[in-house]
Amino acid sequence: MAKQANLEESFDKLDEIISILETGDVSLEKSFQLYNEGMKLVKNCNSQLDKVEKQIIILNENEDNNGL
Repeated sequence: MAKQANLEESFDKLDEIISILETGDVSLEKSFQLYNEGMKLVKNCNSQLDKVEKQIIILNENEDNNGL
């Protein structure tokens, strides 16, 4: 199984896909493939960002509890 791309890699790939789609020089089939790939990358990014957000919340809660 391939390793999951980190956020920076995912954003770079999304930027590349957007650039390709904006040219309009790709077939409908290729556009659909790129769109699907982009949506998978977006879901991956959202998942990674959710994990980071939860970690930050936990850290903030721990900091608040230690300050009491």
